[in-house]
Amino acid sequence: MMHATDGEMVCSSCGETVPRDEERAEAFVSTEEQSGEEVVETEEGASFEGKPSTTDVNCDECGHSDAWYTIKQTGSADEPPTRFFKCKECGNRWREYN
Repeated sequence: MMHATDGEMVCSSCGETVPRDEERAEAFVSTEEQSGEEVVETEEGASFEGKPSTTDVNCDECGHSDAWYTIKQTGSADEPPTRFFKCKECGNRWREYN
């Protein structure tokens, strides 16, 4: 996501800058920031508590069948989304690709 700063376009992620092309300025689209609900919790200490849960899985660590999950589109749009799980019993994390 790039934003305009002092006549340059600046990448919000890496900080790379390019000169702003006034002729193409209309081609840039402004969007709102992501809400916390859109962010996938992938850090080791991230909390899944409060997310939807399912009993259709089995934890490889403890065998428990109840886990929280979240879904993210990790590939291209024509591929199925990835489901991220966290076991409610032992806290083990894993992902499934459909």
